[in-house]
Amino acid sequence: MERPRWFWGEEGSSLGFFIVGLILIINGCSASIHEYRNEAFTPQSNAFFFHGGSEGLYASKVVDSSSSSDTHVKGKSFIRFESVTFVRTKESANKQNEMQQSAGLVEAIILEVKDRARIGASFLKSDLICCTGNLSKDGQCKAGEVVIHKNPDNPEWPRRIQTFFNGKNEEAKMEPEMVEIKSSGMYYLYFMFCNPDLKGTLIKGRTDWRNPYGYLPGKMAPLMTFYGLMSLAYLVLGLAWFLRFVQFWKDIIQLHYHITAVIALGMCEMAVWYFEYVNFNSTGTRPMGITLWAVTFSSVKKTLSRLLLLVVSMGFGVVKPTLGGITPKVFLLGVVYFMASEALELIENLGNINDFSGKAKLFLVLPVAFLDSCFILWIFSSLSKTLEKLQIRRNMAKLELYRKFTNSLAVSVLLSVAWIGFELYFNATDPLSEFWQIAWVIPAFWTLLAYALLAVICVLWAPSSNPTRYAYSEETGDDFDEEGVSLTSGALKVSGDTAAMREFNNGLAEDLEEDKRE
Repeated sequence: MERPRWFWGEEGSSLGFFIVGLILIINGCSASIHEYRNEAFTPQSNAFFFHGGSEGLYASKVVDSSSSSDTHVKGKSFIRFESVTFVRTKESANKQNEMQQSAGLVEAIILEVKDRARIGASFLKSDLICCTGNLSKDGQCKAGEVVIHKNPDNPEWPRRIQTFFNGKNEEAKMEPEMVEIKSSGMYYLYFMFCNPDLKGTLIKGRTDWRNPYGYLPGKMAPLMTFYGLMSLAYLVLGLAWFLRFVQFWKDIIQLHYHITAVIALGMCEMAVWYFEYVNFNSTGTRPMGITLWAVTFSSVKKTLSRLLLLVVSMGFGVVKPTLGGITPKVFLLGVVYFMASEALELIENLGNINDFSGKAKLFLVLPVAFLDSCFILWIFSSLSKTLEKLQIRRNMAKLELYRKFTNSLAVSVLLSVAWIGFELYFNATDPLSEFWQIAWVIPAFWTLLAYALLAVICVLWAPSSNPTRYAYSEETGDDFDEEGVSLTSGALKVSGDTAAMREFNNGLAEDLEEDKRE
């Protein structure tokens, strides 16, 4: 079914969505309780409209519309209008007759996304949205109202609620009403009027959107359970790491403290996100303080996780004792990535909950994607150099360790590329969030992948009674393991090539000095 042009505006409006998103952040719009603060209507065709919200809603588990009080909403899914008021200009009000009862009509229209083509006169071979005198002659619509082609399978939908201005009054208030949702779907709310004399009208008030289990939007609901399970997963990983840490505390190296910090941040991140979603589900709003903490934990953890992968790939604490002169570059990349990630997370989580087109998000994702690419290139470049050094030094234990790490990292990169392709395809083919019920798996995948990589590092670099298998040792020049020394020495003695032995040792000494300079 082709979407009408008014539904999301003309093509090529991605920049407009981006600007709207920034405005919503500044205004601090709130979650499943959609607030309207004297906002204007937008002209489109022969109508004026205002987008009042859009969310994925599950069908009510209890079908009973006899009461709309808060004590009788458990198990219900609904959209409730609270103190919605329309304010027209003085010029518009003065044009009306004092005694006129219906001096201007504003309509609230609720529709499921699959019924979007039923709004407007497209079924009458017209691009108009409002019914005109000519269109009304066929009896298909009423002049001055928005044209709605009712769904024959569900005659009540799309749902229309009308509010009239009286006489010269500048304000018209909607009657409080709760519209119950009886079938699961992505629902949109639009306020519209057809009378050009109402141009300049503003809207204020709020609407409450609720699912059977709470205020959490249907698109986000599975993530609450997911974050709860991930909190437990990080707790298990943290306990296992802590026990190992305490058991071999005398053999701890600096890298182990970095891994501990990432695990702790992961636990905090998942726990804060879980409680933030629980609070959102019970109140319908997202307090900026809690959300800001969750976003910051997430950004810090993402940054430190990438830095951990990078320094491990460089051989820090294994092949070289320090990062040397390259430390400022690593630190700078981490700071820039944190800032870009924090900005993206803030815009995604502190803005309006409406499901805007994925095109707008591309403008926000590009800087983070570019920095992620820099990390990947630097990580694999460093891994290549580290493996080359370990091969030259014939350090078989560490070489095997890094080969396992490289294979794990390569698999994760391939999975990431495949998932990015799927995500781009998903957003391109679902601009109106018709597949909202499975959208949660996209962010969940990245959380699982980060956890899996952290678990791999914990296994490979777990504290043990034999730290020489992965720890840097200056006394031996970090050149050989015992097996490598005996085999190499035996081979050189058999050949009698003492000059080659001397040259080999000199080369290792040069490598050691190079590591220290770096």
